[in-house]
Amino acid sequence: MRPERLNPLFATSAGLKGVGAGIMRPLEKLGLTRVRDLVYHLPDRFVQRRAVADLDEASVGEQIVVRLTMREYRAGGSARAPFRVHAEDAAGNVCALTYFGRNAGWARKQLPLGESRWIAGRLDQFGQTLQIVHPEHVADDGAVALGTLCEPVYPLSEGLTQGRIAALVGQALAQVPDLAEWIEPGLKARTGWPDWKPALLEAHRGEHKLARDRLAYDELLANSLALMLVRDANRARAGQPLRGDGHLRARLSLPFALTGAQRRAIAEIEGDMAQGSPMLRLLQGDVGAGKTVVALEAMLIAVEAGAQAALLAPTEILARQHHATLTRMAAGTGVTIALLTGRDKGRQRESILMGLLDGSIQICVGTHAIFQDAVAYRDLALVVIDEQHRFGVGQRLMLTQKGQNSPQGRRTPHCLAMTATPIPRTLTLAQYGEMDVSRLDEMPPGRQPIDTRVVAVERMDDVVGALERHLATGQQAYWVCPMVRENETVDLAAAEARFAQLQVRFGGDAVLVHGQLRPEVKDAAMERFAAGQARLLVATTVIEVGVDVPNATLMVIEQAERFGLAQLHQLRGRVGRGAEKSTCLLLRGEALSEVARERLALMRETQDGFRLAEEDLRLRGGGELLGTRQSGDTPFRVASLEQIAELLPLAHDDARLLVERDGGLTGERGEAARQLLYLFERDYGVQLLRGG
Repeated sequence: MRPERLNPLFATSAGLKGVGAGIMRPLEKLGLTRVRDLVYHLPDRFVQRRAVADLDEASVGEQIVVRLTMREYRAGGSARAPFRVHAEDAAGNVCALTYFGRNAGWARKQLPLGESRWIAGRLDQFGQTLQIVHPEHVADDGAVALGTLCEPVYPLSEGLTQGRIAALVGQALAQVPDLAEWIEPGLKARTGWPDWKPALLEAHRGEHKLARDRLAYDELLANSLALMLVRDANRARAGQPLRGDGHLRARLSLPFALTGAQRRAIAEIEGDMAQGSPMLRLLQGDVGAGKTVVALEAMLIAVEAGAQAALLAPTEILARQHHATLTRMAAGTGVTIALLTGRDKGRQRESILMGLLDGSIQICVGTHAIFQDAVAYRDLALVVIDEQHRFGVGQRLMLTQKGQNSPQGRRTPHCLAMTATPIPRTLTLAQYGEMDVSRLDEMPPGRQPIDTRVVAVERMDDVVGALERHLATGQQAYWVCPMVRENETVDLAAAEARFAQLQVRFGGDAVLVHGQLRPEVKDAAMERFAAGQARLLVATTVIEVGVDVPNATLMVIEQAERFGLAQLHQLRGRVGRGAEKSTCLLLRGEALSEVARERLALMRETQDGFRLAEEDLRLRGGGELLGTRQSGDTPFRVASLEQIAELLPLAHDDARLLVERDGGLTGERGEAARQLLYLFERDYGVQLLRGG
């Protein structure tokens, strides 16, 4: 149960004054559905203004607050001309307060002739006249106006204004309770961080680095602590020691020798699976580094030991692909591998369920359908999760609870998670701190490097011509259009328009896939491409182009400067999977930022995903347009990338100290830390302690 003190923070935003259905929609878009969300909706920046006695003290272009007396209204000759209020400062200087659009009535009401008002805004010059266009604040009271000297600028969505969001944040902050301190006292004294509640108030009032750092640290500490509790709870569980004798693995007919990195990872996994506590290991491997072989070796260890294994894929297409690959690789072993997805119905489904229950099916591959309540295993001892980032810690825990009731009592299966997204070391700790990590950082022999070129968008006709020649050879190609969340509808229209143009040229050879198609339509298009019936797949990146089509040897990425390095690298990795030479064309727009230029140069220079991930983190330190918050590749809302890099090691050590020295979640600091876990919704850490 969430501590009662926190209840005001988890009340819905709809309960705040002035929030109706119309305001709730843009709030939902920003994820601001509760008081807590508003409290942590921190300003992007601050407008700094200076109070001046008269305009002689100010410079053109400066943000100021000044007291002016209204002298004259001047309406323009046409409906489109601006409405101006001529006003005078204490020294007799004249300044025009200028309003565009149909604002005359409102301006007359706010600025009555002969009366004085405090005006906040940017001082500009039009011809010989000083002016303030659309004053940002007009106040009768000097104290109110002076309160705008340092004004927060919040992230907005359509339908919200700065004034409205600032008022809602103000209401939310008024409901913040006092909470006991969870940061280790020595660390807090060393850093000079304020207490939690003052830090929240300060962070909304100005550029207070200490306050922002403290709040980021709280989030990182909650995350580290939760992952540590998960890890410790996992180690305390009963697992099933699995030792294979190698007789099945010896029968594997692999087309290539294993790399040193693969052999090392297999040895680490084998060591973990032989232990009495369940394995919790992450296998990080670049696209094409051979994770599937490692997973198969792990699953065969389980089967050799007389148990079953299951592989979970995030989509049906990936599940089918894994099933085909594993069946081909394990052909000589005699192991039974079944595919179970949500599509399977009737007798076929019944027969798979019976096989899992009686143990005649030794390996099961599928989507989350393999973990539904109706699916029972005779002896499930290993769960492999592919594309780990699609499943949160909570889901990982749910899956491993599908363990078996062995004669020795309930056992937790071993868990091997896999990801093809190379993650910088700092973020690995942040996202997978509860796991041991194996990295496949060598490429299998015989894989040809992908020829990567940057092409200006003006050469579009040449690119389409090259695509036509490419398809004429019988090979296939991808064409990826950007999908950046800020303006999904425009991006989607652009993708559909590009598809329409290419379809005129290539007819039924082209198929379109994007995230807003019905799943069965999307799957049908992907299957046509995978089977070679369609030769060009036009897609947005909302779908991970997860199909493995060795015959696809050309990748065109449009507006490549809009993507992060990690994303470009993932997309490029869709080609270069067969024996033929592959090419990746990065189409760039005209205006390139310095960062975009460096990104594209790095893509040309290297195909090492781990190096690109580290460079991506460095380039995105400033959290620019495609920064982490939008593309969702860190689990944090408050902490920026720089703060993660700087503060995460501290948070990790502090969490370890709390768990090992300070009695975990018992004792005074532990009680405060429990509140912290609930505050950042990492309370699965608490639940584990409670129920296991």
